[in-house]
Amino acid sequence: MASSRIIIFSIVVLLSFLAISEGMSLRSLGVELHCRCILTESKPIGRHIEKVELIPANSNCQDTEIIATLKKTGQEVCLDPEAPWVKKVIQKIMSSNRRR
Repeated sequence: MASSRIIIFSIVVLLSFLAISEGMSLRSLGVELHCRCILTESKPIGRHIEKVELIPANSNCQDTEIIATLKKTGQEVCLDPEAPWVKKVIQKIMSSNRRR
């Protein structure tokens, strides 16, 4: 009976180690395992934005995420995709990309 407990414990430890190391290796490859945005900004900050990254919904995050990098500080700010000014910024970016 004690040997079966040891075997079960060893299997649990091995599976835990594999799960942890797999998560670490995915993250080191740049794979995000969750949403990046917890809070979003809805007030206009358009003139302070240097670049915008649009991350579509995927298996790790069901929300479309819009992340803006600020000019002066380089800080990343998550934008509210439903805010009217954000929709305008995205439309402007999309239309300028189509012209290229």
